[in-house]
Amino acid sequence: MTDDELIRYSRQILLPQFGVEGQKRLRAARVLIVGLGGLGSAAACYLTAAGVGRLVLVDGDRVELSNLQRQILHTAERIGMPKTASARRSLAALNPTVELEVHEGRVGADSLPELVSGVDLVLDCSDNFPTRFALNAACYRATIPLISGAAIRFEGQLTAFSGRPGGPCYRCLYPEEGALDETCTANGVLGPLLGVIGSLQAIEAIKILTGIGEPLFGRLILFDALRLDWRQVRLPPDPACPICLGESA
Repeated sequence: MTDDELIRYSRQILLPQFGVEGQKRLRAARVLIVGLGGLGSAAACYLTAAGVGRLVLVDGDRVELSNLQRQILHTAERIGMPKTASARRSLAALNPTVELEVHEGRVGADSLPELVSGVDLVLDCSDNFPTRFALNAACYRATIPLISGAAIRFEGQLTAFSGRPGGPCYRCLYPEEGALDETCTANGVLGPLLGVIGSLQAIEAIKILTGIGEPLFGRLILFDALRLDWRQVRLPPDPACPICLGESA
């Protein structure tokens, strides 16, 4: 590692569980972030600051005035700019040593396998169930860990999936047939709540990439911002899940 890297990352290198080896693992890692809104803003900022070697950023939207209450990657002068371009500008200024690969456009079952196959870990920071289901299927097929975050109104949730047989997947949590696709546009959301959940996604990513701590696999965290109440529940695999059984995408 260079002297500049040792200085930049000194506070996390000092952690006894982390050290120089942990920093080297981060530098060698590739992470895919799908969605550069409220969740993706916080997660991308902290993973960039932490020194993940390459971030692959995907979003098909442009910056709007209504985004700025919660999507801290973007600024008022960038209204109308693709979120991928805005994010690249912000993240490059934060840490120019991190490689940034951007893909403007929405992802689907056809495009995801190629994106997922080239990374070590995926963060689902999207805001709709079709994207979440498609990401889950692609990660499970590629046995890539997936960190899923969501927030609406005053409630947030976080979980992680190993992508390996025997563990649960996103379809075990939300059967596709019964999923109710609620959005912030229709229901509203408290801005800092997205920062909390997105930051936790970054923490979980760093843990998995460096091998420290206990991953959230098989557990679901539920957060009530109005009461500042955290709950944790077990998330078992669904024996009838078509993704885990390899029956469908």
